[in-house]
Amino acid sequence: MSFARKLHDLRIAQRLSLQDVANAVEISKAHVWNLEKGITGNPSMDLVVKLAELFRVRVADLVGENPESEEEPAEVVAMFRDLKKLDDRDRETIRMLMEQMQRRAKDDP
Repeated sequence: MSFARKLHDLRIAQRLSLQDVANAVEISKAHVWNLEKGITGNPSMDLVVKLAELFRVRVADLVGENPESEEEPAEVVAMFRDLKKLDDRDRETIRMLMEQMQRRAKDDP
């Protein structure tokens, strides 16, 4: 789930208005709206931390970087567990392979 969608869902689940969130993390209501719509990308780490604290979630969960999240497919979680068991050299090999695959995907139309 994207950061924008997660932020929106958390706000709605906690029955907070855009203004409530804006006041709590000291930004404008428009900025919150832009974050939820994905218009504003790359919020500062300080802002992400404030939002995570407001919603009482981990930063990794808020930004969609938690491989053990309940939202992740079981296969991804299993791969992450397997990756943690590898030594540094093998993890580095996998990291390089993933970068190569991402470059190829980006270059292929």
